[in-house]
Amino acid sequence: MHQHPMHHHHQAPQMTQPLVVYPVDPCVVETLQSVMGKRVVIETTRGSVEGCVAGVKPDHVIIETRGRKFFVRIAEIVWIMPE
Repeated sequence: MHQHPMHHHHQAPQMTQPLVVYPVDPCVVETLQSVMGKRVVIETTRGSVEGCVAGVKPDHVIIETRGRKFFVRIAEIVWIMPE
């Protein structure tokens, strides 16, 4: 039986761990991409955000309201309502 040397485990972490902690529904990302540049109301676990979809990333969406940008984690989105 082959024993791995102990120091082997203290190297830099390998990229085996997923970076996204919460599961993100790819359908939500597609929905957000389909309303790029349009006004939406997004209900999150912290309340609702209203504005224009300025950008969509795999884990968050950028909503622009009156020149201010909000970065909303997709995992926090409850529902999306295009205006």
